[in-house]
Amino acid sequence: MSFTKFHTILIVHTMLHKKINNVRYALSGLYLAWQEEFSFRVQVVAMLLALLFGAYFGITTTEWLFLFLTISFVLSAEVFNTALEELCDKYKADPDPHIGKIKDLAAAAVLIASFVALIVGAIIFIPYLAALS
Repeated sequence: MSFTKFHTILIVHTMLHKKINNVRYALSGLYLAWQEEFSFRVQVVAMLLALLFGAYFGITTTEWLFLFLTISFVLSAEVFNTALEELCDKYKADPDPHIGKIKDLAAAAVLIASFVALIVGAIIFIPYLAALS
């Protein structure tokens, strides 16, 4: 085996190892969000219900696309909110008006994402529910 080929294999192996570790860190973050954030658990249950409704009603490919985008938007906003709260608490444990504003703005982002998800869910599922009656 030539040096160049060996070097290339070593680089690929190292890159693959780093990517695997990145996935581990991300899964650890999801686990932390699940363990520590009640809101995240509620949103995951809502996600599961939306996916079950989608499967039951046989929603279109476009509706699935909007559903997945909306779900990922909400869950991502919640995880960012949690991370920002953790960061703020680490550097400023005592009450601070600026930290309060940061936390309020992050929570508002989650509220906006959740409200959009509710609207998208209504647009997708109300016609299917109406057709049942």
